[in-house]
Amino acid sequence: MTASGPVRFQVVPAAYVVFLREGQVPGILLQLRRDTGYMDGYWATAAAGHVEQGESVVDAALREAHEELGLVLAADQLEPLTVMHRTLPGGGPIEERVDFFFRCTRWDGDPSLQEPEKAADLRWFGWDALPELVVPHERAVFDAVRRGGAPRLMTFGFAA
Repeated sequence: MTASGPVRFQVVPAAYVVFLREGQVPGILLQLRRDTGYMDGYWATAAAGHVEQGESVVDAALREAHEELGLVLAADQLEPLTVMHRTLPGGGPIEERVDFFFRCTRWDGDPSLQEPEKAADLRWFGWDALPELVVPHERAVFDAVRRGGAPRLMTFGFAA
């Protein structure tokens, strides 16, 4: 409780752009995290990050695709994939999250690492050949897609 009333629950929003290659060699584009302080050594969605104050989740997704991969996308190239409400019990307020996942199957140019200080590698993986170490909540989304489609809403980290 503060002088102005009760402390309100808050969540941290993030945008994820899941790049999927269809046709010749199906697959998903992942980056290998490094020196970020979070899940370093794990593979993760190639473009993702927090939504900044005053920014829409769509604008955040477009910004992250440009910052992390050098791609300039238009909003109509993003298709809502799923929304995930997740938590890390005991993780404090920073671990209360809402993640917006977008699918992207068309873009111009070749994705390339733009932040080598945060990512050690960028690689396409087939659905049946995902690396062992994938950020757990992201793997839950990828597994749902691989099984035929992610539900509109997912939860992760909550007691069953």
